[in-house]
Amino acid sequence: MIVVSDTSPIINLATIGHLHLLPELFTEIVIPTAVFNEVAGAGNHEPGAKEIREASWVKVHSASNQPLLPQLLHDLDPGEAEAIALAVNIKAEYILIDEALGRKIAVSYQLQPLGILGILLLAKQRGLISSVTPLMDRLRLEANFYVDARLYQYIKKLAEE
Repeated sequence: MIVVSDTSPIINLATIGHLHLLPELFTEIVIPTAVFNEVAGAGNHEPGAKEIREASWVKVHSASNQPLLPQLLHDLDPGEAEAIALAVNIKAEYILIDEALGRKIAVSYQLQPLGILGILLLAKQRGLISSVTPLMDRLRLEANFYVDARLYQYIKKLAEE
């Protein structure tokens, strides 16, 4: 399964010590150059920077030549715009993206967005983690990741927790 990732899922998974889930869940993880630079560019010390620089399971591709890119840059930051353009170009099965506007735009291009909470649910379904709730709690506390109270309860219900 080929996925293209934006910056947020990488940094947030790294923050809670679960970046390893990406290569365990997906056969090919592609990130655009802008996302690589946001996470692991020279002098960058974001969570996951070292892992992404050294990862054999990440493929970095330029999306700068994608005709869709200039249009996307009107509404999105470079990482999100390049991720969507690249996902459209390579026909990715999922685009890993958390931001609401980016997800909405991805859907308008017939892409299937999957955010960090969806990644955690998938990991539980595949037996890679035993519980989603403590990881959601860590995301909220350690990564300052906002999860609406209703969404929090819905994810717990889906996870049967």
